[in-house]
Amino acid sequence: MLTYPDIDPIAFTIGPLAVHWYGLMYLVGFIGFWVLGVWQVRHRQPPLSEQQVGDLLFFAVIAVVIGGRLGYMLFYHPGLLAQEPLSLFRIWEGGMSFHGGLVGVLLTLWYYGHRTGAGFLRMGDFAAPMVPIGLGAGRIGNFINGELWGRVTDLPWGMVFPHVGPRPRHPSQLYEAFLEGVVLFTVLWLFARRPRPTGAISGLFLLLYGLLRFLVEFFRAPDPHMGFIAFGWLTMGQALSLPMALAGAGLLWWAYRWPIRSVTP
Repeated sequence: MLTYPDIDPIAFTIGPLAVHWYGLMYLVGFIGFWVLGVWQVRHRQPPLSEQQVGDLLFFAVIAVVIGGRLGYMLFYHPGLLAQEPLSLFRIWEGGMSFHGGLVGVLLTLWYYGHRTGAGFLRMGDFAAPMVPIGLGAGRIGNFINGELWGRVTDLPWGMVFPHVGPRPRHPSQLYEAFLEGVVLFTVLWLFARRPRPTGAISGLFLLLYGLLRFLVEFFRAPDPHMGFIAFGWLTMGQALSLPMALAGAGLLWWAYRWPIRSVTP
């Protein structure tokens, strides 16, 4: 059994302001997106300029926060939202949903693609390889917070998380950081190095994330207030990820079956 490091969730304080590691992980994701976005502009032929990368990031940050919070309340706490609508704004209490944030980002890509004339799918192909940076960093933030822990295990790398009881559990946050962050980024970045039909990179992102998240949910404990939502094993995360994987597979098939044009690196 491994020892959980029990890191202080507060990275540092500036006067009365406490800066949390989880917030810094979001910052890592946003900076990583900007740096790699600018790199793509300089070394490939994406549909944006360097300035437009910054503009897109600005809108995406807002979309991630609003979509992530709204998605969390709708998917995981619909009853609370109905009883206390103002709970939607209590972000300091925690609670963000990747799937809600994804919807917000998709709307941003559609808007900005229309605004620049690049189109929705080309914008998605540009952004998809950079998204895993934020996903991986966010899972590290979950681990530091000691939240979203895994199911009970007797494997030697199980950890006892604070406030969950004495039994060791899967460090599922680290599984997700590796799969959704390192693996997904590596595959997408390498895949995007060569010309691909429009929509193929976006489709691969949806397919792989959906499958990886569906898999890792078997090691992650279901949300305590929800449990399994069907069949005695299906979690909300799996229910939201499976349509993503199916949509990604369909988009990949469509991209190669009726290619519009190649995204030239």
